[in-house]
Amino acid sequence: MWQAISYYSVLALESVLGVVGIRLYEEPRFDIVGSLKSGIEIRRYGPRLAAQVELGEAGDARRDEAFGLLFAYIAGANRTSALANERVAMTVPVEVRVGERVAMTVPVQVIDPGAAPTMRFYLPAKFTRDTAPTPTDARVTLLEIPTETVAVSRYSGSGADSTQRRRELVAALARSPWQPVGEPYTLSYDAPFTLPFVRRNEAAVSVIGP
Repeated sequence: MWQAISYYSVLALESVLGVVGIRLYEEPRFDIVGSLKSGIEIRRYGPRLAAQVELGEAGDARRDEAFGLLFAYIAGANRTSALANERVAMTVPVEVRVGERVAMTVPVQVIDPGAAPTMRFYLPAKFTRDTAPTPTDARVTLLEIPTETVAVSRYSGSGADSTQRRRELVAALARSPWQPVGEPYTLSYDAPFTLPFVRRNEAAVSVIGP
């Protein structure tokens, strides 16, 4: 009981601070290996573990449903070999892939436009595939993500312009030594109730380069 009270008290505090853009959540570690004049940052992430839900189709209602499933997983809708209902610390960013085609001038592998959009929560670094709690809802799956290099462009606001931001990122990379090797996606670091001008959003895409 006290563990649950402590867990939700911390989440409540983090939510209150999040209104003004103060973030206490753990983020995946990365090294900055390059940058472009357009403000794009090139990051190298180590292996990560994520919980993922396929949205089935685009739309705010499906995103809300996916977020609810992922939050339920970290809040205790899971089991381990040792105990049931383990609570997992919230982390950022939340990743959303929408399965769109984006025009570009360099060869790039893109996701099939008919493929299901996905949402991911990254798990705290202490977890491995063997130690992470198993989701009790079959719609939530665990995914191991290998080391990758990612180009990122940061912006604030509500995120309503996310599609345009992803397109601008890909267009900027076409004039650089860094070549996209996957579909662009969105990283969100704040809750919807965070003031728009202090929100941290990022357009991102995996790349290879010099």
